[in-house]
Amino acid sequence: MERLKYLGGYDPKLKEQVITLIENNKLGEVMLKKYPDLHEIPTDKMLYDYVIDIKNQYLKKSNPISKVSYDSKINFSNQALGLHTYVSRVQGSKLKTKNEIKISSQFKKMPLEFLRMIVVHELAHLKEKSHDKSFYKLCEYMEPNYHQFEFDMRLYLTYMDIFKKSLY
Repeated sequence: MERLKYLGGYDPKLKEQVITLIENNKLGEVMLKKYPDLHEIPTDKMLYDYVIDIKNQYLKKSNPISKVSYDSKINFSNQALGLHTYVSRVQGSKLKTKNEIKISSQFKKMPLEFLRMIVVHELAHLKEKSHDKSFYKLCEYMEPNYHQFEFDMRLYLTYMDIFKKSLY
């Protein structure tokens, strides 16, 4: 089951269903039926506005975000979908922190649900640094379907890994 590396922690029965879809060449068809449309957020400016809207709705009191951008250096092959970084600098007698979010540029042509999942994930890192119970609870607060979108994103990554091509 090496070909299911993105589904490592999931139930064996679920993995068997995925293997059946792959063997019958139906995984792509299922994904396209569930997520037929791509989002319309192709620029860094539009991405910044999208992220800030979600942040302002759910994380009003968290630290400000100075930059949001698509990054072509982040790719699925190194199992990164996005990054949240922060840099602290001393300015006079104050410590200034800059938060940045970078999203893989492969998300420029994806369904909105996948983009939202990764944005919510990176925003959750503003409050919770590690991937623990409270982190995922915050993700679910911002996006109730977070775990379903994450699973479906893992299915998509599995598709790309096996068939060496994108659906979108």
